[in-house]
Amino acid sequence: MTIPVENFFLRPGPGTLQQRIRQMVADGIRSGRYRAGEKLPSSRRLAAHLGVSRITVTLAYTELVAGDYLGALGRSGYYVSATAPRPPEFDRAPVRGPERVDWARFTRSKLASQPVLAKPENWRSYPFPFIYGQADPTLFDHQNWRACALMALGRRDFEALTADYHSRDDPMLIDYILRTILPRRGIDARPEEVLLTMGAQNALWLTATVLLGPGRLAVQENPSYPGLGPILAQSGAARAFVDVDTDGLPPEAVPSGAHVVFTTASHQSPTNRTMPVPRRHALLARAAEKDFVVVEDDYEFEMSFQNAALPALKSLDQDGRVIYVGSFSKSLFPGLRLGYLVGSAPFIAEARALRSAVLRHPPGQLQRTTAYFLALGHYDSLMSRMAQSYRRRRQVMAEAIQSHDLTLAGADGFGGSSFWMRAPAGVDTDRLAERLRTRGVLIEPGRLFFDPARARGDHYRLAYSSIAPGKIAEGIDLIADEIGRWT
Repeated sequence: MTIPVENFFLRPGPGTLQQRIRQMVADGIRSGRYRAGEKLPSSRRLAAHLGVSRITVTLAYTELVAGDYLGALGRSGYYVSATAPRPPEFDRAPVRGPERVDWARFTRSKLASQPVLAKPENWRSYPFPFIYGQADPTLFDHQNWRACALMALGRRDFEALTADYHSRDDPMLIDYILRTILPRRGIDARPEEVLLTMGAQNALWLTATVLLGPGRLAVQENPSYPGLGPILAQSGAARAFVDVDTDGLPPEAVPSGAHVVFTTASHQSPTNRTMPVPRRHALLARAAEKDFVVVEDDYEFEMSFQNAALPALKSLDQDGRVIYVGSFSKSLFPGLRLGYLVGSAPFIAEARALRSAVLRHPPGQLQRTTAYFLALGHYDSLMSRMAQSYRRRRQVMAEAIQSHDLTLAGADGFGGSSFWMRAPAGVDTDRLAERLRTRGVLIEPGRLFFDPARARGDHYRLAYSSIAPGKIAEGIDLIADEIGRWT
């Protein structure tokens, strides 16, 4: 029996025409609409029906034969293969009734109720997206990344691509991090002191889970990275907040009894303050005196384009009290989800065992692709290009902010990719963000950056990594206009 050509509809979607035809036929076979032994329309008839070239259909059919979806019988045409994937053969499940499980009783940690700094999924459709941490496709080196991905997929790297590393990491990527990335921060480490993670967020979670728990005290900056709060809340540890000043976290304010102190010394999040070297030494001395560990989140050190970056806190560490968190997600693209931890070997061994129990290791293909991208010099070229672009964008935004007398709440001398702002008295930045969204402008309200017990609604963050330079001034005009309607 020949399947009627009218049964085939080419729906819009990603991929080439050939790929979409292949998917259309494969979906029909997997769903059970086309059964084993049934004949497909000829390539000529299907091409005429779909309005595509005959060679496109022929090539799609050929791929389906290679994938064992179809069989070719000489001049008789193409048939659904007897060994093609089949839909599961079981009775349809009955209509679901109401939930009868009290999930609130079972999910004791209440993680889903933790507030998060969210952004619209369609943020790219907004004309003025002043949001942080997203990649700019006009800056990314698509061609060389694709070439490195193809190299990683080659036969020579088949084992690196397909092997289960268990608790190990790609030695090529680890070697590059040790020889090139870490020395730029003044850090000297051995392979057993480095662990790859699924981004900085995963690195912070691994660290908190290994080091913290009920009865322990975690200290974080105020304001600080919003993603750290849910991690520390989940750990079960008590939390203390230390207000930052113009030089970042003041060591003398760290309370007695602290077990772990989290800091963004080189580029305080979100104020962009940089901790001076004398204060870094003072923090390490305080850590030794009070016997606590310091976690250094060095999330944006590559973007120090206005002033030279200071040595990492980890580079000054003489007795192994600092755990260093780095990430490629900010410098390459956030969807990469690839970062690393650097710490003393006993800590890394514990973090490695925890990672292995949860996800074994980051995907081998991503590790090897990143290793090639770094080793071939593409990463350094990209960082240089991004720094030049960010410098221009920062200058444009600084001039626009100054022209409207908007108030900077953070530093303006490091670089990075954002400004930390303070709104006039009486302006609630959560409501301000809602109003601006209706005008095509996205900003990040600052409330979630603060200690929940002392949350402030008068701050907001403006990032320039995701907005075209030509849009910045107009977007700032709209922000200033909306703020002016409050005052």
